[in-house]
Amino acid sequence: MSTPRSVRSRWAGVSAEVRDRWLAVALTGAAFVPGLAVLGAQFGDLPRRSGDILAVLLVAGQTLPLAVRGRWPAAALAVTGICFAAHEVLAYPTTVGSLALYFALYSAGAHEERFRRVVAAVASAGYVVFAVLLVLRESPAGLRDYAVYYAVLAGCWLLGAMVRQRRHQETERRRLTAEAAVAGERARIARELHDVVTHHVTAMVVQADAARYLAPERVPEALTAITGSGRDALTELRFLLGVLEATGARTPGLAALRDLVDRPGRVVELVEEGERPELPPETELTAYRIVQEALTNAAKYAAGAPAAVRVSYGPDFLEIEVTTEGTATEPGALGSGGRGLRGLSDRVQALGGRFAAGPSTDGFRVSAMIPAGSAA
Repeated sequence: MSTPRSVRSRWAGVSAEVRDRWLAVALTGAAFVPGLAVLGAQFGDLPRRSGDILAVLLVAGQTLPLAVRGRWPAAALAVTGICFAAHEVLAYPTTVGSLALYFALYSAGAHEERFRRVVAAVASAGYVVFAVLLVLRESPAGLRDYAVYYAVLAGCWLLGAMVRQRRHQETERRRLTAEAAVAGERARIARELHDVVTHHVTAMVVQADAARYLAPERVPEALTAITGSGRDALTELRFLLGVLEATGARTPGLAALRDLVDRPGRVVELVEEGERPELPPETELTAYRIVQEALTNAAKYAAGAPAAVRVSYGPDFLEIEVTTEGTATEPGALGSGGRGLRGLSDRVQALGGRFAAGPSTDGFRVSAMIPAGSAA
């Protein structure tokens, strides 16, 4: 047995065009049920005459256009309005089908886009003609009655216009949200490309510069290191492309820190405190990028200087500290185009953590505290 909720769910899945057709058919059928006539709309208070075939056609002309009220709202309103006016001026018996005029006005306000001002003006002019015809038929309705009924009809239109405006606002909100998501994704990709390319290219440049001053027998070792940096860059770019293509390729995380600090040409001490928990991928990637960027800056501004990386795993937070001995450099001068440490600061803050970078007593220090979060 179908429950009211299941019926509503199935009805919600029906297209608007199909629902409009059902409304038109239902209202047409109800219009010929005598007991429902008291629910109909009538205006003019003219003495009613008996119905005939023309009355049937005018009733159908009011209700059936509702089948296209969403696709052609102006046309539906025009046909419905003309048939309603003719029905009232000719003083045919009131039917519930006359309510179609209210539906048509609402639909015109809600769905008419290009010519809504023209439609409103023509509808108002049509109402004036309707009023004049009623006066010529010696309707007892007074000026106040005409004004009140016009306000009722205008209210139906305005209700639809409010729905249309709200629909446009929601569309605009979704568009802005989508644009913000695209901009955020572009910024994320830019940060990833900066972190990958800058780090490895810097390492290759430093290693190539150093190779010029090496003894001939050590040049092959330097070239091997440069080749390794190039391969690492290609590997991480493949990781990044895998993420962009949603192939599920893994991005570097905390497990790759040892490989990061042990690369040739570096004097880096890695200390890990506590047991490494399972962390969300974004947290692991951010932690890896912090260490990577700090070591890249060390290679740029303090080439060959010792560095120390300390990673502390706690129940609630992950703490990272990278210290480099040598000449201290202001944070604003680090990174390329302001994307380096500044981009990392944005990442950490987005995860709810804290980030700091600046000169220390004997060099430069980068630190971050990131919530451990949940890997689920």
